[in-house]
Amino acid sequence: MLRRLLANSNKIICVGRNYAEHAKELGNAVPAANSEPWFFLKPASSLLLKGPMEMPPQCKSLHFETELGVLISKGGRDISEIDALMHVGGYLLALDMTARDLQDVAKEKRLPWSTAKGFDTFCPISKMVKKSLVPDPQNVELKLSINGVVKQHGHTKDMLFSVARQIASFSKVMTLQPGDLILTGTPAGVGPVHIGETMEATMSSHGKILATLSVPVIARPPPPPRS
Repeated sequence: MLRRLLANSNKIICVGRNYAEHAKELGNAVPAANSEPWFFLKPASSLLLKGPMEMPPQCKSLHFETELGVLISKGGRDISEIDALMHVGGYLLALDMTARDLQDVAKEKRLPWSTAKGFDTFCPISKMVKKSLVPDPQNVELKLSINGVVKQHGHTKDMLFSVARQIASFSKVMTLQPGDLILTGTPAGVGPVHIGETMEATMSSHGKILATLSVPVIARPPPPPRS
């Protein structure tokens, strides 16, 4: 089901600054509770279902951001918050990889983040977790280790904007379609990963591991020589 839905994926919607401590660690203002969730887009071509992720030569500082992913299976526009979770087909574990140095330059110039977020392989995802195994998306634990050392550990209960709130808000801006993926924000603890290292991430609920990711980082291969 995951591959079938993602084959028709049009967009990856990423909420920004959805965990107060993460906003603070990057020196950003914490969004007000009565505001609308702020988001950006990653291209569908950044999805990585298996294999290593590639660090491009333009990037000198590659950061991991561990997130709960929400796969939309029922499209809609102007979805109510009450009905929002009815549009979810399942959940997954995702990494929103970021070229932090390129993002910092974009921020300084007040430019979009598309380059920093949109390289090929910059969105590794796990297999889909059945919706029935995640009765409450606000009760999910996220953890990431690099070479066996825990670097990030958070919980979706600390989200500023719930999954249902995000779906409702985004659907007021753009029609959600089957195969769309929502990355719901990252908790505090983001940091660098280097070529040759392996990221090991888990998604769990009530002490049960629901999804895992093992993603080695390699240098992006150079383009083939011109004939």
